[in-house]
Amino acid sequence: MPRSRRLICTLMLTALAATAHADEASVRKGMDGFIGSPAVESLTKTPYGGLWEVVLKSGEIVYTDDQVSFIIDGSVIDAKSRRNMTQMRQNQLSTIDFNTLPLDQAVKVVRGNGTRTIATFEDPNCGYCKKLVRELQGIKDATIYTFLYPILSPDSADKSKNIWCAKDRSKAWTDWMIDGKTPPSAACDTGAIDKNLALGRKLRIQGTPTLFLTDGSRIGGYVPVADLDKTLAQLKK
Repeated sequence: MPRSRRLICTLMLTALAATAHADEASVRKGMDGFIGSPAVESLTKTPYGGLWEVVLKSGEIVYTDDQVSFIIDGSVIDAKSRRNMTQMRQNQLSTIDFNTLPLDQAVKVVRGNGTRTIATFEDPNCGYCKKLVRELQGIKDATIYTFLYPILSPDSADKSKNIWCAKDRSKAWTDWMIDGKTPPSAACDTGAIDKNLALGRKLRIQGTPTLFLTDGSRIGGYVPVADLDKTLAQLKK
């Protein structure tokens, strides 16, 4: 290729890159202006409808056009495949690297041979958490790491600290969650609970229970043990 043509191609590619960057910057500016604060986490141009996928710092996904002339707050469905594209992206964005979880900050309960691993974030005063703990009594061959995540009330924090400082944490946890036996007052270093709260905010955990599987996938809310067993079996395959 002649030098002059190479130069022209380079200039064209540079111009296109600059335009794309400018478009992203203008969309970000428009979205932040609409919301009234720097709220955009990331922007991605989608292959459908000329839309921009806007991931907000809250974890929500919305859509807009190049001019930010409209904002779509809802799910995008692929009419051909019938797949919920928004939910698929949300699942991708909410996955974590399970191996980075600080399991030493969690209450450990082993069922059977403990070969399957689950991590949960739970508040001791959460009704659905208590239902989940009862349900998990019937799970086979699993190790459950429960991160005490007191977000509902000051009493949740007090109970979490007493459970964490108990001589047998797993017993104190199950005694309270299943039998309603209030954990006796105890004192120790409860820095792990503060770290759990910081970790939960980082992972955008806004409700309990929240479960994580070893592939990094997230399950929000109560799940029956039969459904969880099926998911774990598929994960193993």
